[in-house]
Amino acid sequence: MKSLAERLEWGLVPAVPVPFRGGEIDAAAQHRYATWMSVQPVAGVAVWAHTGRGPHLSPEQRHLVLETWREAMGAGVIIAGAHDITTAIEARRGRADGLLIFPERHDPIAHHARLSRELPAIAFYLYEAAGGVAYDDATLHAILDLPGIAGIKVATLDSVMTFQRIAGLMRSHPGKLLITGEDRFLGYSLMLGARGALIGMGAALPDVQAALLRAYAGGEWARFLVLSHLCDRFSQVTFVQPMEGYIRRMLWAAAADGALPREACEDPWGPDLPQAEREAIERMVEHARSSAA
Repeated sequence: MKSLAERLEWGLVPAVPVPFRGGEIDAAAQHRYATWMSVQPVAGVAVWAHTGRGPHLSPEQRHLVLETWREAMGAGVIIAGAHDITTAIEARRGRADGLLIFPERHDPIAHHARLSRELPAIAFYLYEAAGGVAYDDATLHAILDLPGIAGIKVATLDSVMTFQRIAGLMRSHPGKLLITGEDRFLGYSLMLGARGALIGMGAALPDVQAALLRAYAGGEWARFLVLSHLCDRFSQVTFVQPMEGYIRRMLWAAAADGALPREACEDPWGPDLPQAEREAIERMVEHARSSAA
């Protein structure tokens, strides 16, 4: 069997949001979304991640989300966000293929060692404003040395220097996969050495982003530049301040892409956003669709 890293290499894994309506998960909309995503050229999906509001969901909600995506994605990889041993065990019992381990400030090495014994795992370097921890090099080396850690997802949001530092550090771990979580500089993060993407931006226009990865891997430089420009423009209307609004924006984008009903785009934990933002996102999705064709 292929390892988790081999299954993810050069693939796109959208971190999928959860559609809410009236303060509750819209199960029918989620089923429609999972069915739609299952025919996209993705390696799999990530559930319970930051985009999927994993730490906020109840055990019952997490079960519903994972079960829906597991049934829809078939042989596709399901990565489940895990912030403690309980969620790691839930993910294993729900037939997830791997974990995305949320950052931990207290004894992060032991935290990663314990959770990665449940399922193969990806470490998560997340920017601090979103609850991340600025792991130093010694901590990152120790985490990556763990046998159950397949690689690391790096989501700094806007720190190219940090991504460059971690990309350089990864040269000491040739068997581990560097996965980009950089929605705002997706193309450049591939140029720095990422060989896969696990990103919230993949919740909409996943085929465009998957094509970007394929173009880079295949040395199709003209195609890569066009798609990188499109993805940059898309990120500039979705990953903006207030940053916690990106989850609602990605739901709006998925609806504009035909994956969700317009009404099933609530984010109970995010800020309210003006209608003008939704209209700009809808125009951008339409532009990207026509330009990438």
